Amino acid sequence: MSDATALAVVVRRIEALIDAAGRATLYLTLFMIGLVAVNVLLRYSFSVGSVWSQELEWHLLAAVILLGMSYALQRGDNVRVDVFYANFSPRAKFAVNIVSGVLTLAIALLFIKLSWAYVGQSYAIAETSPDPGGIPMRWAVKGLIPLGFGLLALQTIGALMRLVLVEKQRQEAARA
Repeated sequence: MSDATALAVVVRRIEALIDAAGRATLYLTLFMIGLVAVNVLLRYSFSVGSVWSQELEWHLLAAVILLGMSYALQRGDNVRVDVFYANFSPRAKFAVNIVSGVLTLAIALLFIKLSWAYVGQSYAIAETSPDPGGIPMRWAVKGLIPLGFGLLALQTIGALMRLVLVEKQRQEAARA
C-alpha cells in the first residue's frame, strides 16, 4: 500500500467518524426543537414549567454547537472570506488552507488543554445545577467542550491530510 493510499484511508475514516457525529447532532437538534416546542406549549398554555427542562434546552444547544462544528467544517459550512481567495492561484489557495488549518488545529488543541482541568474540577466536586430542580451532573455538559474540540482537531487533521493529497495529485497532473 502506497503512502498516498494509506493517507487516503485514514482521511476517509476520520471523515466517516465526523459524519457520524454530524448525523447524531442532526437528531439531537430535532430533539432540542421538540423540547423547546413542548416547553413553550406547556408554559404558555398550561402555566407549567420546569427548571430541569429549560436547562436541558441549553445543554442540548451546547451539544449541538460543540459536536456540530467539526461536521460544519467538513461540509464547508464555515464562514470564509472569498473576496480575495477566489482570485488566488491554486498554490496560494493551498498555502492559505494549510495556514488556516494549522491555526484551527492550534486553537482546538488549546481549548482542549484549557478545558480539561475545568471539566475535571467539575467532575471532582460532582457539580450540579445551582438552581433548585435543575439538572444534576453539570460536569457532563462541560465534558462536551474537550470532546467537541477534539472532534474539531481530528477533522482539521483530516482536512490537512486531504489538502496534501489533493496538492500531490495536482502537482503530478501538472508534470504529466
